[in-house]
Amino acid sequence: MPRLAPLLGLLMPACGETGARGVAVTSFDAARLARPARPNTALAAPAGFSPPPDLVTPTYPVPSERLLAVLRGVADARPRTFLAAEDRARLQAQWVARSRLLNFPDLVSAQVLAAPPEGSRLVLYSRSVYGYSDFGANRGRLRTWLAALDAALELPRNVPA
Repeated sequence: MPRLAPLLGLLMPACGETGARGVAVTSFDAARLARPARPNTALAAPAGFSPPPDLVTPTYPVPSERLLAVLRGVADARPRTFLAAEDRARLQAQWVARSRLLNFPDLVSAQVLAAPPEGSRLVLYSRSVYGYSDFGANRGRLRTWLAALDAALELPRNVPA
């Protein structure tokens, strides 16, 4: 944990914690997603999703369970990223991703949706726990995760640069 984290923890309690501790994880339902007015979130979702996504995800040519498992591997490989909750029956997972310098926590939620006959779609939502703006950190994270997901699935890169 960075040296400043305990001091920041006095003002922002989750910054003084490690891993996923200190961050309240609530149930995630992509169908009911409402984004705040603050510019500290990023959404990757299929075309036509509401609210409109910042990044459009494709229909993946793999079963839903496999897509979630590969995404778990992508997230587990990221530094300072910790699984906070998972609901395999609902094809959902949530992670806490912490910044390198000040240990700020962001919450990343994923839900995989079936796309018959054999494909799946992905909703990925990253948001800051603290602050008004994230200076593009959440959008950058989603780009990185989606590129790594495409590579792990051996698909052509679908995320615009």
